Amino acid sequence: MKKCLFVISTSVAILSSATFAQTQKSLPIIDIEQQPQVAGFYQHQLGSIQITALLDGTNFMSPTLFQNISQDKVHEILKKYHADQAKGVQTSINAFLVNTGSALVLVDSGTADCFGAHLGSVLKNLKASGYKPEQVDTILLTHLHPDHVCGVSKNGVANFPNATIYVSKDEADYWLNPKQSKSIPKDKLENYFGTVKTIKAAIAPYQAKKQFKIFKLGDKIKGFEVINTSGHTPGHFSYKFKTTDQDIVFIGDIVHSHTVQFDRPETAIEYDIDPQQAVQTRLKQFSDYAKNGQTIAAPHLPFPGIGHIYSADGQSYQWIPIHFKD
Repeated sequence: MKKCLFVISTSVAILSSATFAQTQKSLPIIDIEQQPQVAGFYQHQLGSIQITALLDGTNFMSPTLFQNISQDKVHEILKKYHADQAKGVQTSINAFLVNTGSALVLVDSGTADCFGAHLGSVLKNLKASGYKPEQVDTILLTHLHPDHVCGVSKNGVANFPNATIYVSKDEADYWLNPKQSKSIPKDKLENYFGTVKTIKAAIAPYQAKKQFKIFKLGDKIKGFEVINTSGHTPGHFSYKFKTTDQDIVFIGDIVHSHTVQFDRPETAIEYDIDPQQAVQTRLKQFSDYAKNGQTIAAPHLPFPGIGHIYSADGQSYQWIPIHFKD
């Protein structure tokens, strides 16, 4: 009797195995490349405020854009971080929505359609996170490069109709004062005028309603302290918000790479208008962040771009991203 049961059990096992194999063969093959990532926002609680990191998309930049460093050293650093790719150096474009309890503040705005369909997802991800564009009352721009300002509008219509945009006086003067073009080198004039045209188109709906304002060093905006971090652009500013537990600094473009510019913070990048000043700003700010432990939010570090800066020797640094919290 036991032998018979064993035979039956074995037969069932063989049958089940065959049936499973047939089922597996009949399942459709999924094209992996067609499956998009779904994570476009990340919410991080810091003391009394909520920060929502918004992914605009990822882009690739050439390793040759790094200055004052050999290409051999660039690729050595990239390989160490497993970041050396044929397409180039992958970089995120992030914006940050800050709910202070009394204001809803967007720090930088992404690209909208200024750089192609692979970018421009800030507005979509803001909605997916549970907020509405109409709820945003303040937009703080670290500077006016198109990947930070384009997202405020599209086709002449404000994406955040109830928001007032703030930018530093030095930044506004550099890009929006017609007299500034006289001081631009001739070989850079074409690019300068193209950028100015893009900036003006983006901010026009806000200027028309007097929702575009400038600030100067020492001002406070909705509880945010402004910090002069010029170099990348002449009027580049960062923003610090003090919570009950700690500070967070929205650093803008004082850094573009969590690999090369952390290992070698003295490395400038082609995008810097004043490379020497940009390096000095990064060295000063990195030293402060590593010493005092502020939380950092950065638009070009890997999404969500929130974390801390660490240094063992005060010369090279490490990016320590926040741990995922559900």
